[in-house]
Amino acid sequence: MTPEGPQLHDLAGRTPSTSEVFPVSDDRKLHDGGRGSRRAWDFRPAAGAALVVAGALLPWAGVVLPGGAYPDRATLQFFDAPHLVTGFRLHLVLLGLIAILPRARKPVGVGVIAIALVHLGFLTVLDTLSIGGPVTLAGGALLVWSGRTVAPAPEWKLPGRAVAWPVLLAAFAALLWLISATLTAGGQSRATNPYGGAEFLAFCGFGLAVVGVLALYGVLAWIAALAERHRVFSIAVLLACALMLPFTQAGTGYWMTVASSIGVYAATAIGLNIVVGLAGLLDLGYVAFLGIGAFTAANLAHTVPFPVAALAGAVTAGFFGVVVGSPTLRVRGDYLAIVTLAFGEIFFRAAQNDIGGLTGGANSIPGVPPITVLGQAFNESVGGLPAGSLYYMVSVLMVAGAMVVLTNLKRSRTGRAWLAIREDEDVARAMGVRTGHAKIVAFLVGATLAGLAGAVFAHKLGTVGYESFDFSESVTLLAAVVLGGMGTVPGAVVGASLLFVLPEKLREFSDYRLMLFGLALILIMRFRPQGLVSSS
Repeated sequence: MTPEGPQLHDLAGRTPSTSEVFPVSDDRKLHDGGRGSRRAWDFRPAAGAALVVAGALLPWAGVVLPGGAYPDRATLQFFDAPHLVTGFRLHLVLLGLIAILPRARKPVGVGVIAIALVHLGFLTVLDTLSIGGPVTLAGGALLVWSGRTVAPAPEWKLPGRAVAWPVLLAAFAALLWLISATLTAGGQSRATNPYGGAEFLAFCGFGLAVVGVLALYGVLAWIAALAERHRVFSIAVLLACALMLPFTQAGTGYWMTVASSIGVYAATAIGLNIVVGLAGLLDLGYVAFLGIGAFTAANLAHTVPFPVAALAGAVTAGFFGVVVGSPTLRVRGDYLAIVTLAFGEIFFRAAQNDIGGLTGGANSIPGVPPITVLGQAFNESVGGLPAGSLYYMVSVLMVAGAMVVLTNLKRSRTGRAWLAIREDEDVARAMGVRTGHAKIVAFLVGATLAGLAGAVFAHKLGTVGYESFDFSESVTLLAAVVLGGMGTVPGAVVGASLLFVLPEKLREFSDYRLMLFGLALILIMRFRPQGLVSSS
């Protein structure tokens, strides 16, 4: 032992170096370059963030566009206050600052590239040169290039109720703001804002980048764990936030009408999620149950109050659900899909030809009265709220009730039987599961929920026609379940919202609307094959 302390020796008597005793990982290795040891400095994150901020402050359009100055004074002739940025340029500045965080580089880079490509493409169509666009695009590319695979998101400690409740309140309030801002991004029509479509897509890029950063830092998982621990409080706050949407900037007659339609189809999709997501039974004619409930309520609307008509629609649809479910006991897979497809086609043709005189045929069933409570019609404005707000609130309560039904069934013995059938029906039968009974119950519950939604649909629309229940509507409902996440409680709601909001917002792109809509669905299924809300 020397005065300096104990020495380490290998078998050959050689004193090992410090790097041999304490190995350095590959991403932290040192290099000298002939000038002594130092850590390699990666210039890409800083350069990328700087380019993003610089690109946001530069003018984007080289000329004055036909619709006026480009948003946020981003036209060269009007560029006299570069620091006063709003809209998509403000989003770029914020993303450039967020890019300082190590885990945020890749999602921020992807969001920046999305925003830059949207506006560059929009300006290219208008035949104008962009200055800030290429600079921003280069900054986003540098951020994606510098972003590397990160470790799993950190796990945050769950706080007590005194901290958890305010955090959940803030989180759901932020969610309400995000929904309202998404609906109103870019305005409502080309007449009010000629750049609305580009601004909406750019806002979506910004929102996805922020959500990606929160996910990589474990914030979303932490909030989900908090909500699960304080489930009753979370459900109450979430329901209150949903009912407050008419009081936000999205509280217009147009968006209340769209939101109430989303609620009707979301409740229907929740019923389909029971059949497809939990029981694994492919149903391609499910929209027929929505139509049965709508036609039943429409025929009874002038003779009985709405609650009785809605109950009759739900019971009638549930009865036909059992009728359809019974022949499926001996078929599965593709054969089951054909049987349900045939049922949907039979209903559509019967409604089209007015068999039994209950559907009106080509004339539909007009004049269905709106829901009325204490003399207040739900299709009229009330208390300063726009027309359609009451129907929106009814749809919110209906969706909440359907979600409660789905949650309880999923955790029940019947729900576990459905999951066993979905995974392997033969094994489930061998383990004692009554597969036939479970299948019929799945069709019964799913059809009943669809029938209830159909009754609300009839009174809300005022006219019920067969063209609202064709095969394409069944495909849309199935897509909502798959995209949202099969077997998840909020998945059907998220999927239905996506499938109805995107086409409405993309109307600004005229002939390219359906192409962009299809591209968005392809990207979602490519990067989120388990659905937007995963069940795992």
